[in-house]
Amino acid sequence: MSLISIDQSKCKRDGICAAECPFHLIVLQGEKGFPEIQPEAEQLCIECGHCVSVCPHGALSLASITPDDCLDIPFGPAPDLKKAAQLLQGRRSIRSYQKDLVPHEHIKKILEVCRWAPSARNEQPTHWLIIENQEEVRRLAGHVVDWLRKENNYPGLVNAWDHGKDMVLRGAPHLAVVHASTLSSKPQIDCTIALTYFDLAASSHGIGCCWAGILMSAVSMGYQPLLDALALPEGHDLYGAMMFGYPRFPYFRIPPRKPLAATWRK
Repeated sequence: MSLISIDQSKCKRDGICAAECPFHLIVLQGEKGFPEIQPEAEQLCIECGHCVSVCPHGALSLASITPDDCLDIPFGPAPDLKKAAQLLQGRRSIRSYQKDLVPHEHIKKILEVCRWAPSARNEQPTHWLIIENQEEVRRLAGHVVDWLRKENNYPGLVNAWDHGKDMVLRGAPHLAVVHASTLSSKPQIDCTIALTYFDLAASSHGIGCCWAGILMSAVSMGYQPLLDALALPEGHDLYGAMMFGYPRFPYFRIPPRKPLAATWRK
């Protein structure tokens, strides 16, 4: 099958697919004016699916994506700014968790949403490591504490650990780790966006999250016992980690923020 195929019985030759192709790989030409691909498309197409999803007639298919493969976007109003703001502004970094585990199927549904996080060149490089066992989360926290102790960093956190309180991963029941091949185009950015998707999707599901910055620091400094415990695939680096679980307490107010810092140019 060629990279692109056109059902001429459906195509209206309106040029929408050509206009929306990010790399202008589709052109309208010839006497009949049906879409055709440029010769360089075989090398440059990133299979983003824009051309397939934007065609209102379902006339265009890629070798890897057909209209039937796509989810329909339901017509009707999207969440208005007030509702979106409630989610975005109301999201908090949760550091106190209930003991109840989040059901596996709930986590899986959230991860399914995260598959649509944008990525450089549509590489979709993000891989997930989901720790569902609270004892394993604590074991990883212990490695981080060992690193802090070795480096003489955050003595208060080390002291808290020695007295039975986890200030590193906060006793969270779960941990999400994002990793990707170091050969990806923009793995740090792509994984950060995917983890942000997870954070917000989890919040909409009543699940609280908090970025595990200290664990990420220990990994970035190459603390080998922690790297061994994570056991990421060869050639992959960790680009983000997030503890999550059901919040122990609800929040009732949205605290203020610094004034908007924006420069406007017209």
